[in-house]
Amino acid sequence: MCELAYIFRDENDPLKISALNQCAREVLLAQSSDWNFIITNGTMVDYAKMRTKNHVGRFNKLYDQLKENKIDKEFLEDISEKDSIFPEIDYKIYL
Repeated sequence: MCELAYIFRDENDPLKISALNQCAREVLLAQSSDWNFIITNGTMVDYAKMRTKNHVGRFNKLYDQLKENKIDKEFLEDISEKDSIFPEIDYKIYL
């Protein structure tokens, strides 16, 4: 995420900014201590693993799209709707 924040530090394109902010959300969601806690305690392990993989996978897909300058707007809208936590997040916090 730090790499993306640096590369796109002066970004003005609203679609790219939206994708970058969603990347920041996905990182935070993947790093949530709840998933590790659930896995460590053996409760709903498959669900916690799935959620972690989903967030990392979404981040990776957006990362690739940003680097290739080919953002799938429908994909971004779909995951942004599913994971709309931290609506005011600014990806530049990773600078």
